[in-house]
Amino acid sequence: MSDQPMRVAVLGGGSFGTALASIAADNGAEVRQWLRDPELAAQINREHRNGRYLPDYAINPAVVASTAMDEVLEGAGLVLVSIPSKAFREVVRQARPFLDAGQILVSTTKGIQEEGFKLMSEILEEETGFAHIGVISGPNLASEIAQKQLTATVIASDDAETRTRVQTALGCDYFRVYASNDRFGVELGGALKNIYAIAAGMAAALGMGENTRSMLMTRALAEMSRFAVNQGANPMTFLGLAGVGDLIVTCSSALSRNYRVGQALGEGHTLEEAVEALGQVAEGVNTVRLVRDKAREDGVYMPLAEGLYQVLFAGVPAREMARLLMQGEQSSDVEFVLPRSDVRQDRRGGGERP
Repeated sequence: MSDQPMRVAVLGGGSFGTALASIAADNGAEVRQWLRDPELAAQINREHRNGRYLPDYAINPAVVASTAMDEVLEGAGLVLVSIPSKAFREVVRQARPFLDAGQILVSTTKGIQEEGFKLMSEILEEETGFAHIGVISGPNLASEIAQKQLTATVIASDDAETRTRVQTALGCDYFRVYASNDRFGVELGGALKNIYAIAAGMAAALGMGENTRSMLMTRALAEMSRFAVNQGANPMTFLGLAGVGDLIVTCSSALSRNYRVGQALGEGHTLEEAVEALGQVAEGVNTVRLVRDKAREDGVYMPLAEGLYQVLFAGVPAREMARLLMQGEQSSDVEFVLPRSDVRQDRRGGGERP
């Protein structure tokens, strides 16, 4: 390794990108952060504060913000792409002329592109053709990271250099970075859990208790892993931070944007009112529709995703949808132990199979 400090570029001025930029600077990296908004960039450079997304967080003064993509990317060994999914490809294309094949590109975005059902790391591959591609995902509420509360995340890549460089750049005494080679599974976990955070927020607003939340989270984990395995992921990934870990935090905390959208829906607000009140992107709203349609196309049983789709986009009241879900088929608990087909065969046979 060179004695020169690592150069890190962060594309995006949101809460998570800002927190990661500051952590990398704390670890001694030279950090440049790209933002669209010149006023916000100026505030970060002048006050070392992101007043829009993390107003109370003291950003490391070594982080330099800029609206000039070429200046931010010049000489960067590691590029963290923290852009909402709807604008992700556009920004990567904007960055492409200033990137080179030796750079490590890592997505921190938990979302899915509608056209072609593409994950963000797939977009990075398509737009650049680079070999060093990874994703960061896990139970990572940016506001708690900003408070330096103990947090863990996952860097997933089939490239060992990518995993090691990210661990070096971001690992510290309050932010622990674990490694995985199941990039697809880790990335799907981060996107899918947003769906169920909306459901958890709705359940809380409807006055449902801890039994309900426990049932919801456990069935959500089964549904997530069922869908992801159908798409080619490793089911064991969902026992880790990017699966059950991320699911727990987003279904338990009002700090989660998707949880807050669900809470508003459960209180009787429209989807438009809920999103407007949030004032930030809630990736789960779009993900519900994309995953529900993909599950129907591929024949994957996802009753929670279907139910949420009906509430968000078909006008079905949240309480009515909860009642209908409880009337659904009672099947196996863990399908990798007892497949659904075996349960149906048991019923037709009038009892348990030997």
